[in-house]
Amino acid sequence: MELVRPLRVAVVSRGPDTELMVANPVELSGKGRPLVFHDITLALTMLNSCIFSAEIRRRMIGDREFEVYRVLLDEGEGLAVPRRKIEEQVWKMLMGWEQ
Repeated sequence: MELVRPLRVAVVSRGPDTELMVANPVELSGKGRPLVFHDITLALTMLNSCIFSAEIRRRMIGDREFEVYRVLLDEGEGLAVPRRKIEEQVWKMLMGWEQ
């Protein structure tokens, strides 16, 4: 699974809030991928979605270390963009398939 989709992107509900979660594997050298947060914010900007808050941490998932980006979306009058579209746009931007 990791070779097919090395990045994990999901939009989840946290009670009344909507959160975008991105898990990016850390290289064996201990370095994370540069510009991940930039790509996430660019994809959300292209969808006219706003960020309320963001948190970046490293976590062990199984036997691998990941940088986990948790982005709380500002819904305002409700989430205008479908969750699936947010996931796809962010994933494509992170993979370099969206310009």
